Amino acid sequence: MSERMIVNRVKKLKALEAQQKEIEAQIEALKDEIKADMQERGVEQQAAGDFLIRWTTVVSSRFDSKTFQKEHAVMYSRYLKQTESRRFSIA
Repeated sequence: MSERMIVNRVKKLKALEAQQKEIEAQIEALKDEIKADMQERGVEQQAAGDFLIRWTTVVSSRFDSKTFQKEHAVMYSRYLKQTESRRFSIA
């Protein structure tokens, strides 16, 4: 593959990534509008035509690895596992 072809592909990739960011921002804005409306109405569930919208509170328990590492450094280091991956980036 020639350098010109690679440059063209990178330019196309960058343009698509910019579009993706713009679309994601629009999606989040619409979600925020719907959430604000539901918050104003004081509801966690709302019917809208064929859709059922839920914005519910979820409680979960998660392991606090930072605190565990501080309080039990030796034990924490015994259970560390190294992994290997490859990172693709364009600068």
